[in-house]
Amino acid sequence: MSKQSQHPAPFPSKEQILEFIKDSPGRVGKREIARAFRLDADQKMQLKKVLKELKEDGLLSSSRKKLAEAGALPPVTVLQVTTIDNDGELLARPVVWDSDLTPPVIYMAPVRRGQGALGIGDRVLARMTRIDDTEDGTPAYEARTIRRLEHAPADVLGVYKLDRAGHGRLRSTDRRHKAEFVVQDTGGIDIAEGDLVKAEVLPGKKLGLRQVKLVEKLNRAGAKAISQIAIYDHSIPVAFTDEALKQARAAKGADLGKGKNKRVDLRDIPLITIDGEDARDFDDAVFAEPDPDTPDGWHIIVAIADVSWYVRPGDALDQCAFQRGNSVYFPDQVVPMLPEELSNGWCSLRPNEDRPCIAAHMWIGSNGHLKRYEFVRGLMNSKARTTYTQIQQAQDGQPDELTAPLLDNVIKPLYGAYEVLLAAREERGALELDLPERQIILNDDGEVDEVVERQRFDSHKLIEEFMILANVASAQQLEKLKQPCMYRIHDVPSPEKLESLRDFLDSVDIPFAKGQVVRASHFNRILNKAKNTPNSHMVSEVVLRSQAQAEYNPENCGHFGLSLLRYCHFTSPIRRYADLLVHRALVRGLHLGDGGLEDDHKPFKDVGEHLSTTERNASGAERDAVDRFTALYLSDKIGKVLKGRINGVTRFGLFVTLDDTGADGLVPIRSLGDDYYNHDEQRHMLKGRETGYEYRLGDNVEVLIMESDPITGSTVFQITDGGKAGKPDPSGGHGKGKFKGGKGKKHPLDRDKKTKKTKGKSRAARRKARKS
Repeated sequence: MSKQSQHPAPFPSKEQILEFIKDSPGRVGKREIARAFRLDADQKMQLKKVLKELKEDGLLSSSRKKLAEAGALPPVTVLQVTTIDNDGELLARPVVWDSDLTPPVIYMAPVRRGQGALGIGDRVLARMTRIDDTEDGTPAYEARTIRRLEHAPADVLGVYKLDRAGHGRLRSTDRRHKAEFVVQDTGGIDIAEGDLVKAEVLPGKKLGLRQVKLVEKLNRAGAKAISQIAIYDHSIPVAFTDEALKQARAAKGADLGKGKNKRVDLRDIPLITIDGEDARDFDDAVFAEPDPDTPDGWHIIVAIADVSWYVRPGDALDQCAFQRGNSVYFPDQVVPMLPEELSNGWCSLRPNEDRPCIAAHMWIGSNGHLKRYEFVRGLMNSKARTTYTQIQQAQDGQPDELTAPLLDNVIKPLYGAYEVLLAAREERGALELDLPERQIILNDDGEVDEVVERQRFDSHKLIEEFMILANVASAQQLEKLKQPCMYRIHDVPSPEKLESLRDFLDSVDIPFAKGQVVRASHFNRILNKAKNTPNSHMVSEVVLRSQAQAEYNPENCGHFGLSLLRYCHFTSPIRRYADLLVHRALVRGLHLGDGGLEDDHKPFKDVGEHLSTTERNASGAERDAVDRFTALYLSDKIGKVLKGRINGVTRFGLFVTLDDTGADGLVPIRSLGDDYYNHDEQRHMLKGRETGYEYRLGDNVEVLIMESDPITGSTVFQITDGGKAGKPDPSGGHGKGKFKGGKGKKHPLDRDKKTKKTKGKSRAARRKARKS
C-alpha cells in the first residue's frame, strides 16, 4: 500500500459534506466522513465544528450517533396515507415528524397483487427509496408497503349488487378501491341492486374481500346520484340548522328605512341582471351611462344584493355560511351557502321586485382608469332578468321582445363602457388564458343529453370587467377607510416554477429571459408566439401550470393574473363568504347602518385559510361531478374512436382531453407497448428508451374508448392508428406522436417481448434509470 501523502487533502465544503451524507446508503458519522475525505487530526477538529454548524442551521440531524440530511427519513418508516395528488397518486407523511422542516413528499407505490388497496388514513410500515426532489426542492421518496398496520376507520359509498350466488356486494365509488366489498349485514335496509348506499367497513379480514355493514340508502345509481357522490366524497355540508332555517323563513323585504338605516332610492335607475340560462340566483345588476363631466368617460353602477342586512355576524345563518364558505354548483343542483328563502328569495335581484342592495357608483375616464367611486346602501328594482345570449344577440342586431326596448338606453351604453374597460385591461397586460369549460346538458329526466364546450360571448366579458372594477373599488375604499380587507391575492409564480417553465420553453425555441421582473404580459407574449403553431395547446397548458394558486388573505400582495395592485371579492355575497366580509367592512367603515363587521371578529388570517380551503374543496367536488356525468355520457360509446389532445404526462401514462366533449381520460403507460418509457418532466414528455418514440403534452391523438365508469368517474383510452387500436403511426404523422427509432428498430407497439434492460426492475430502479 502506498504511503499517504504528507500534505492533507483539501477540506470539503459544507455542500460536499451534505452530498456525501445524502448519497451514503449506510451508517454515516464523523469517522466515515473523515475517512472518505482523508482528513488529518486538525481537520477532524474542524469537521466537528462544521457538523455542529450544520445542525444549528437545521441542515443536519443526528440520531444514535448517525448523521443524516435534515428532513431525511430512515430506510423503513411508519407512514399514514394522507391524500391523493392531481395525478391520482397516493401521498403519505411520516407518523412521527419532529423536525421544523416541511415533511418530504412521499409517493406510495402500488401494493402487491392480493393486498387490499390503500386508502386515506391507513397506516403502513414502508420501505423508503429516495427519488429526485420536487420542483421547489422538497425531498421526495417512493414508499413500498411492507405491511399494513392499521386500516382507517372509515365509511364507504358504493353501489349495491348481487354476485352469481346471490350474495350482496358493494362496488365503491372510490376508484382507488379495486376490489368489491362483501355485504355482511344489510342493517335492516330495504335494498335492491343498483342502490347507492353508505356502508361501514367492518374490522378484521386482512386477506380476501373486506366486509361492510350497510348504514344508509341514498338513491338509485345513475345520473341522479352523481352529485350526491361528490357531496359525500368531499364532505360538503348540506343540511342547515333548525335555527338557521327558522331565521331565513322569518326574513322580510326591506324598505327605504330611516335614521342610520336609511337607504338611497335606486328604483328609477334601469338596472338589469345578466346571467346564464340556468342561473337560479341573481346577485348583481348593472347600469352604465356616459359621464357628462368627462369626455368619453362613463358612469357605471354595479348593485349587489345586500346579504349583510339579513346575515348578521355570529347568528345561526352566519355560522352555517361560514362553515360552507361558498355555494357548490353541480349540473343538476346547487348546494347553497344560504337557505333558499334568501339565496333565491330576498337576496336574489328578481325583476320588478324591490330588493335591498349595496351599490358601487364608479366613474372611469376615456382610458378606462377608475377616477372616483361611491358606495351606497340602496333599494333597487331590476328592470329585466336577461341572459348572456340575449344581450349578445341584441348587441349583434337580433333583439327579442325583452331586450328590444332596452337596446338603445341600456344595452348599448353597457357595451360602450365595456370597450373602454377592455382597452384598459389590454394596457395593463392582464393574463389572457381563455380556457374552455365543459357544460353538461341534461334532459327533462335528468339524464345526460350532451357534453359541450360552454359558449363564451363578449357579454360574459362585459360582466367580468364590470365586476373586476367593482372589486378594485371595494379594495381601494377599504384601504382608504383603514378597515380590514379580505383580499383576493394571486402571487407571482415561484422561482422554481419559472425555471421549469424556462427549461420547457427552451425546448420549443421560445425565449424567456432570466433576471427580469416577471409580469403577466410576459406570459401573453409567450402565448402569442405559440399561437397557430403545433405547440400552442402545450404552451398554454404549461403556462397555466406555472401559475400560483389564488387565495383569500388579509395581507395584500396584489393579483398577478389581473395585473392589479389591490383586489378583493365584493360582487357575490350570496355564494361567497369572503364577499360578505367585504360588505360588512364597507358597512362599518362608511357608517351605512346595521350589519357591519363586528369589533371582535375572527382573525382574518385564519378565516382566509378556511375560505381558501372550502373553495378548493368545492371546486374539487364540482370537477368530480362533471367527470362522472361525462363518464356516464361516454359509457354507451365504448369502442368509438374520437380525436383528442394530450393534456397531461405522468409516470404512469397520458391524460387525453377529447376535442368534442372536453372529457378527460387516462391512457395507461402499459398500453403504449413493451418499450420502456422515460418520463421527461421538464419537457412534459414520455419517450421510449429503445425506440425513441415520443408522446408530448399538446400532441393531437386519436383514441379508442376502452372503459367509462360513471360510478368512479374514470375513463380509459387507448391510442389508435387510424381508428384501429394498438399501433400509432411510426411515421411521426399528425396525432400519432413521433417515432425516433433508428434503423431496424420496431415501433414500441409492434414489440412482443420485454427488453432485458427493464424487465423485472422495481419501480424505484426504473425511475432512477429514467433520470440517468
